[in-house]
Amino acid sequence: MTPLVSVIMGSTSDLQVMEKAAAYLNEMQIPFEMNALSAHRTPEAVERFARGAAGRGIKVIIAAAGMAAHLPGVIAAMTTVPVIGVPIKSGMEGMDALLAIVQMPPGIPVATVGVNAALNAAILASQMLALTDEAIAARVSAYKEGLKAKIEKANADLAQIKYEYKTN
Repeated sequence: MTPLVSVIMGSTSDLQVMEKAAAYLNEMQIPFEMNALSAHRTPEAVERFARGAAGRGIKVIIAAAGMAAHLPGVIAAMTTVPVIGVPIKSGMEGMDALLAIVQMPPGIPVATVGVNAALNAAILASQMLALTDEAIAARVSAYKEGLKAKIEKANADLAQIKYEYKTN
């Protein structure tokens, strides 16, 4: 299998958050790879990865980093592959990472999801891939229908809860 999505984290301490992206991509049957690369500790490896991603068939990169959070932007600077940044909660409740990822200079876009929102990054990646892959589009659509069904069930369950002054 050739990976379509690359899930990159600054270190394996981010794995607990990024596993949500991996689980979703796996459920959607989207081939992906996972690697730890550091913009600060392994800059040469980050450059090799970023410059070679498109040539290896990578269509979307999900890059996570905490604290200084330079990894998504550094990758985006060296590739034309879309990059989705996941700010990781570390110091400052993740706001430092969020701001570092979202404040990119003109010409170096990084799509950004919420702090620790790896699942949303994977969903966004799958929606990008769905633009040109009908099988992925069908699975994403089914996933979204499942979300809708969960809320409908929650409302049905809430309707069964009785309080003296509850009107529904």
